[in-house]
Amino acid sequence: MSWPAALDAQHTVTHEVEIVVRLLLAAAVGAAIGIEREMKDRPAGLRTHMLTALASAVFTILTFEIYHASKSTSDPIRIVEAVTAGVAFLAAGAIIQGRTGVRGLTTGAGMWMAGALGVACGAGYYVLALIATTLTVLILAALTRMEGWLADDGKVVSASEQQKQQLPQR
Repeated sequence: MSWPAALDAQHTVTHEVEIVVRLLLAAAVGAAIGIEREMKDRPAGLRTHMLTALASAVFTILTFEIYHASKSTSDPIRIVEAVTAGVAFLAAGAIIQGRTGVRGLTTGAGMWMAGALGVACGAGYYVLALIATTLTVLILAALTRMEGWLADDGKVVSASEQQKQQLPQR
């Protein structure tokens, strides 16, 4: 295929406006998760989550385009598996095991969710993506406060009391 032909949008199965909507929504849902992580000063924040969701959407759109253009009998689910493996690799990099325990699990899970949301947007499942984004942001924001109220022994403790317990003793 020549460059002029490749740049001609007539060869896509999905309408160009639909592709733009899918990509913009993927970036937006990734941003919704990334903003919450950014506000907590986590290593993977706004840009990481946006790019993870956007890349997942691009891979998903490409899968559908290639599948329909080539009239292939190959399994398009393979791309979802590849995206999942790639995002898992990124998420694993956000998880750190130190002397005081494991950190970054929520960030890793958020990146994994951003990948899943990108696949949903790339496949055109907008309602699914928006509902899952809403639930994710609620889980990250609201449940963080609830976790602060619970001590290791299951007793309810205020967030300020928990912070006092974590301060090093002199």
